[in-house]
Parts: sequence; structure tokens; C-alpha cells
Amino acid sequence: MPLSRQTFRAAPLTAAVTAVMLGTAALPMTATQVEAQERVRWQVPIAFPSHLVGLSTPVRYLSESLEQTSDGNITLRYYEPGELIPPFEILDAVSQGIYDAGYTWVGYDQGSIPALPLFSGAPFGMEPPAYLAWHYFGGGAELLEEIYADYDVHPLLCSMIGPEAAGWFAEPLESLEQIDGLRIRFAGIGGRVLERLGASVTMIPGGELYQAMERGVIDATEFSAPAVDRILGMQEIVQNYVMPGWHQTFTTAHLLVNQESWDALSPQSQAQIDMGCRAATLYGYAQSEFETPQALRDFEAEGVNAQVLPDEVLAELRRVTSEVQAEIAAENAMFARVLESQREFMEVHGNWHHKGHLPRSYYAPEALARD
Repeated sequence: MPLSRQTFRAAPLTAAVTAVMLGTAALPMTATQVEAQERVRWQVPIAFPSHLVGLSTPVRYLSESLEQTSDGNITLRYYEPGELIPPFEILDAVSQGIYDAGYTWVGYDQGSIPALPLFSGAPFGMEPPAYLAWHYFGGGAELLEEIYADYDVHPLLCSMIGPEAAGWFAEPLESLEQIDGLRIRFAGIGGRVLERLGASVTMIPGGELYQAMERGVIDATEFSAPAVDRILGMQEIVQNYVMPGWHQTFTTAHLLVNQESWDALSPQSQAQIDMGCRAATLYGYAQSEFETPQALRDFEAEGVNAQVLPDEVLAELRRVTSEVQAEIAAENAMFARVLESQREFMEVHGNWHHKGHLPRSYYAPEALARD
């Protein structure tokens, strides 16, 4: 049976604990302080296999670091997809209190909460540094908490990676006319954009994609960044890898905590879990940025055609994306609020990024080769 809300309390805390990033030990705790901290034992179903770089490795990091920094008082035991519940049922299970917490890509629940893809990876959206700034300092976290309040859930950003690839295709993608009639696995708002262009879009968990492509159930698929896609082995089936990830300029994962379970924690335990997720976000982003370029290099060395979409194709995708987002905003007030907040910050941050950062051409391989 699930260990739902099994939080055991001891005597009140006599001192605060300073939580720190990246698993480094906090200020030394006395034996009395260790004994005073409550014991938290949560089962945590996760949406992705735990070895996927940047997507799920942060929950492993979170579990291990909390175990260490709390001296074993906080244990988040994660379970692989399907061990406890199917990946797409995590929100419902946490909301109902069946499990105290779950780790997932919140965009899976866009059918019931249209605004969630804006928090999990939006087309032509912010790049990761800008999104982090908006989330922590621009009101993003508060908007997400407001959304989940109706579901009795407390959300914590707990992972981030950079842009995904636009997907694996049987042929190079030279025109959007090729999308018409295509059977494709695609997530988020980008899936609605492709539907507008005539595609038949389906949602399949990552662990089932290889078989779906191999058996011809789908004609094309996107899932994640090269480091993750390489683990899934998609390069064994198709050789055309389309970039950039216009549909998800960043990807996040969140620890969703049942609100009653969260409220039952002491401020010390809340701080440790919150800081643990912040550290896990940094961990996942750094790990992904280290391994993804190496995976892309290996793809190309093995003969994969790493195609960059023509500018005219990207321009058309952006135009259709704007239409789709405007329609969703007209139907859903929260989506409109979040979209407006993100666009307002993108205007300010974009000015800084355009003027303050070197043009991307200075970071291109050919430019570096000349140095």
C-alpha cells in the first residue's frame, strides 16, 4: 500500500538548518538537532525513467542529497514509470493524496490545465536563463502556485534543460507541406501547431517511443535533447534529426507535492526540499549542457543528418504558433495571464540579450576554429 502522508513528527526544533546547493553539507548539526528533525518518508512516482539526462537524473540527485543533508530524516523514494501508476496519472494521484509527491513534466496535463505548457516548454519561448529569472523573480512561481491551488498541489521547479530537437523524421524537413498527413508524437502547444498544419498528433510516453517508431505506429517523433534521445536509441531507426527545438526552447520538470502533505512539514523540512529542488534544477541543466553537445557530435560522426530548419520554415511555424496561442488565450484567462507575463519579460530581457551578449556567430564552430 502507498505510504501516503507518512510524516512522523518529534519535538519542536531548537535551531534552524541552513540548506545549501549541490549536496554540500550545511552547517554542522548537533546530535540534539538531528534527533529533533521530523522524519519524512514519501513515495514519489516519476514520469520518466530515472536515467534520462537532465529530465529525470535531477530527481535521483534530489533524493540522494536530501538523504545526506537531513542525515536520513528526509527520504523521497522515487519509483520508475508504471511501477506505482502510469506516467500521465501523477497529478491526479498527488492531488487526491494517494501519494505525497510526484515528479513529472507538467505539460502532460495541458488537456485539463491549458496554461501548463507555458511552464514546461513553450514554442518560441524564453531560453533557460531568462525562464529561470522569470520563474524565481518575475512572478512565474507565484502564477504556477495559483494554478495548482485548485488541485491541492504545491509545485516546485526541480529540473531544467535547454532546447529540445524538433524531432526525428524519415526525410529531411524542407517544407511544412510535408507535415500534412504525418503521424507524429509531439508534445505541448507545438503539437497543436502541427495539427493545424495537418499532422495527426499523438502523445506517447518516452519509454514506448522506440517501439512505436520501429513498428510504424508513428512516422516521426520528438522527445527531448540529443543526450536523452541518444539514450532512447532513436538513431538506430531514423537518420534525419531536425533542429532547432522551436516547440520547446526549454524543458522543465516539477516536483508536485500534495498541499496537505506540504503544510504538515516543518519550516525546516520545507526549506530543505525547496533548496534541494533548486539545486537539482542547476544540476540537471549543467549535466544536460555537458552531455547534449557530445551526443550531437556522436550523432553526426555516426552519419545522422542533423538538419537545421530553413528560416522560412521557422517563420511560418512562428506565425502559426502565434495564431494558436491567441486562440488558447481567448478561451482561457489563466493562459492569457501567463502568456502576457512571459512576453512582457521577454521584451525586457530580449533587449538585454540582443545588446549585451555576443552574436551567436561568435560561438559557431567555424569562428572558434579561426581563433
